[in-house]
Amino acid sequence: MLDGPVSSYLKRHFRHFNAATLIEAAEAYGRHVDNGGRMFLSLAGAMSTAELGISLAEMIRREQIHAICCTGANLEEDVFNLIGHHDYERVSDYYDLTPADEQALLDRRMNRVTDTCIPEDVMRRVEKAIAPEWLAADREGERLLPHQFFYRVLREEKLKKYYQIDPRDSWLYAAMQRELPVFVPGWEDSSLGNLFAVYHLNGEIRNLHTARSGMEYMVELADWYARTAARHSVGFFQIGGGIAGDFPICVVPMLRQDLQRKNVPLWGYYCQISDSTTSYGSYSGAVPNEKITWGKLGAETPRFVIESDATRVAPLVFGLVLGA
Repeated sequence: MLDGPVSSYLKRHFRHFNAATLIEAAEAYGRHVDNGGRMFLSLAGAMSTAELGISLAEMIRREQIHAICCTGANLEEDVFNLIGHHDYERVSDYYDLTPADEQALLDRRMNRVTDTCIPEDVMRRVEKAIAPEWLAADREGERLLPHQFFYRVLREEKLKKYYQIDPRDSWLYAAMQRELPVFVPGWEDSSLGNLFAVYHLNGEIRNLHTARSGMEYMVELADWYARTAARHSVGFFQIGGGIAGDFPICVVPMLRQDLQRKNVPLWGYYCQISDSTTSYGSYSGAVPNEKITWGKLGAETPRFVIESDATRVAPLVFGLVLGA
């Protein structure tokens, strides 16, 4: 693939330190997929509110990403942005906000994520679309994974009248179109996960297990990895840390060491965009070599850490992979 203007610029100017690592990681990513590999993405932080969907959705459409593990917040906030983008408020001076300023935002029902305020009304629009799906599933004894409820709402266009951005800039919409495997451990740690618990507590949802659990996501992930890795080398591209990264990368030692399955390949590529400090004991800041000791990566696995801000770095890596 020929380089476009963005790729040409980056390759000319990004020559050393983290900039050089970015180029090397993107080129190795491209080789991995071009050679028939598959790429697993983990999505932590507030990447959906940072509108990473603009570049991530295209990566999904172009078959450069084959499965995603994300937090419950990233799952829902991509949909919040899809239907409420113009109602958001940006707070450019968020470093200077006083407690009284924060209280004023709360009084106006504006939920702040760094420099972006999500109106409570936007969340309620999504609740009104997805709660009937929860209730119907509960009545019929149907059980779905949390992302499958979102897929159903998007596929049936229950929110289409509210769209405020082009759905091509929604990564979850692109994932729904491709039926991409999505894994959302700890979904209860999200606004809609909290609301699902409320519907159970007030008696509207009888069976708490109508929404399938994180443990079931792990079983689904083990099945996906075993089937996929039997035919393709599977790489791991990690944005941030936390449960979105920790949960899925452990599937390999679980299959190999705990389940004692033979011939389960290690992850075939690894890259993490991180701003976490290694010396603080943070797992998110651990260098990739540590993962060798846990049976996740091999000594020969291509591995990279780009120590920078994912909101800047991830779109650049994606642009290089796509030849933008």
